[in-house]
Amino acid sequence: MNTATPIRRRRFEFRPTLWPTLVAAPALLVLIGLGVWQLERLAWKRTLIATIEARLEAPAVALPAEVRDPEAWGYRRVVVRGRFLHDREIHLFAHDRRGQLGYFVVTPLRRADGGFVLVNRGWVPAARKDPATRPAGQVEGPVEIEGIVRLPWRQGWFVPDNDPAENVWFWGDLEGMAAAAGIAAPALLVDAGPAPNPGGLPVGGQTKVRFRNDHLGYALTWFGLAAGLAVVYVLYHLRREASGPGK
Repeated sequence: MNTATPIRRRRFEFRPTLWPTLVAAPALLVLIGLGVWQLERLAWKRTLIATIEARLEAPAVALPAEVRDPEAWGYRRVVVRGRFLHDREIHLFAHDRRGQLGYFVVTPLRRADGGFVLVNRGWVPAARKDPATRPAGQVEGPVEIEGIVRLPWRQGWFVPDNDPAENVWFWGDLEGMAAAAGIAAPALLVDAGPAPNPGGLPVGGQTKVRFRNDHLGYALTWFGLAAGLAVVYVLYHLRREASGPGK
């Protein structure tokens, strides 16, 4: 007589329910959409970085008298000629490459064609903010500046408001700077190169070009969350059922 215990087999069935499906499906689509969007941002950022690197490596060209499209000139190497208006210099709060606090000296340059451009001549320590403390650097007469074009930048979350009355600036409101200096200037700034100034101040060559490119990591995060949600959804709706003899 066969007294062996009948073998019961268990199988799983996927039985989705209404409300979890109504919640999970839109969330899954949103997460996938965010991942795709970050991949698109990744492609855009790579193109932007390649464009800027090509501009920085290109030879310097003369900045035209009329700049109709400032965006097309961002991070290009240019040459400008004219005379500085030292009595209208602007002080932009900044730190040097070693982290020491001070100011960028932004000085209007009257060009030979009668136009103006703002030039970031470089960094000075806080104790040398007053132009009277660095008379040798107040260059008179015609000058030629080679530098890199910078565009306006926005005020950050924790960045103070600019204070034109005290001539202390914290972010790149170039139109406001030009108005405070009493000049008409294009919405761009030329960061002077590292050529030394008389007396050693300001210290030029302060341009920093850094672009964060974390979009691939963000995309993987969103896709990972989407995959995790899909797994949880499937496991939640699996139902175990017994089958075979003795069911």
